[in-house]
Amino acid sequence: MTLHVVLYQPEIPPNTGNVIRLCANTGVALHLVHPLGFLMDDRRLRRAGLDYHEFSRVHEYDSLETFEKSARPRRVVALTTRAARRLHQMRFADEDALLFGPETRGLPDSVLEALPVDRQLRIPMVPGVRSLNLSNAVAVTVFEAWRQLGFPGASSGAPAASQS
Repeated sequence: MTLHVVLYQPEIPPNTGNVIRLCANTGVALHLVHPLGFLMDDRRLRRAGLDYHEFSRVHEYDSLETFEKSARPRRVVALTTRAARRLHQMRFADEDALLFGPETRGLPDSVLEALPVDRQLRIPMVPGVRSLNLSNAVAVTVFEAWRQLGFPGASSGAPAASQS
């Protein structure tokens, strides 16, 4: 099973660090589309990702087009507060790419206009709020897609009891 998380021009290092950790724990590949709002050796990125970078698959690209040519996802599914279709209404499949925009402005119109409306999703929220934090939105989306796929790759047993 391979799902892809694509962060398009992420700006905040701790968000990306949190997503690295999430991807390591779920077996999801992470793709970063430049320009990034930070350097990959940023101290805040390392702190948020802790030592999970070695357990994750992180790839960088100069453009969204380069990502698509290289990774060849089955479908690209965009998350945006402007979509009418809700996250749970999508039937996710192996090799889907989950695309998220930059924290301060979301995905540009040009990116959204290139995708069919049925591949633009929103996470349900109560009225009057703007959006979730990027790393939280990625977590909600990854776990919904992974759940639909039956949690392939997840450990099947209970964790070992800790020795206190």
